[in-house]
Amino acid sequence: MRVPDARITLSSSAVYPESTATAFELAARLGYDGVELMVTTDPLSQDIDAVRRLSEYHQMPVYSVHAPTLLITQYVWGDAWGKVDKSVEAAKAFGADVVVVHPPFRWQQTYARDFATGVAQREQDSGIGIAVENMFPWRAGVRELQAYLPGWDPRDFDYAQVTLDLSHTATAGVDAYEMAVDLGPRLTHLHLADGSGSLKDEHLVPGRGNQRCADVLELLARRGYTGSIVLEVNTRRSTTRSERETDLAEALAFARLHFAAPVEPSYAVSTDGTIEVVSGLRSLGTGPVG
Repeated sequence: MRVPDARITLSSSAVYPESTATAFELAARLGYDGVELMVTTDPLSQDIDAVRRLSEYHQMPVYSVHAPTLLITQYVWGDAWGKVDKSVEAAKAFGADVVVVHPPFRWQQTYARDFATGVAQREQDSGIGIAVENMFPWRAGVRELQAYLPGWDPRDFDYAQVTLDLSHTATAGVDAYEMAVDLGPRLTHLHLADGSGSLKDEHLVPGRGNQRCADVLELLARRGYTGSIVLEVNTRRSTTRSERETDLAEALAFARLHFAAPVEPSYAVSTDGTIEVVSGLRSLGTGPVG
């Protein structure tokens, strides 16, 4: 089996309504490789120095920063580009290499007009990857609202780096595996979660919905993916810390189990008529031809 050197990390949003500090504690206890900091209304998540101290104390690196581009964080870290720039600053402070951003809302027309070029310029200037996340249309009954500009599907735009979120594919009603195939090497960041196709953005523990979570993980393993696999799951219905830990442990186990791909053997026929099965540089044995 081939298991590339990718990092399996925990989104700090996965412990809500507990605090950002809890995310570092649980990530360390459960065996995650690091944390994705989602900047939220939690004051601790907005304090770069405090987060850096948490990271050092728990020996849990922050590998990526999710910019505060949600509706509930509209007043966090300034205007639209201010949020991105502050997130890049935070990533540099943590030694992270990716900032996750959502596409602009349709009412952010000035921001949307220069979004793609602004993202590309900031990547070039900072050396930090800015991975634009796939979203979904908003629906009310049979009505559908295109809430994002220039659009919710990153396949339609020339972003150098993309975050694929498997809860969002469920809500959008698109095939996550097909999107992963279509994105090709532009898929540099993964939000691993699940969904049932509900109108709600569910962020279920992988394996509890209908998304092709295992197939996407195997596809990335076949590609030799070395980015981050971020468990961005919803545990807010957990009534105890023990329930939350169980869900997060299950999510991590799913990722480690399925992020692997069988190595395709190659065959070499020797002069004495035997066939040697070779996988990479390791011989797996010999036998007669036929």
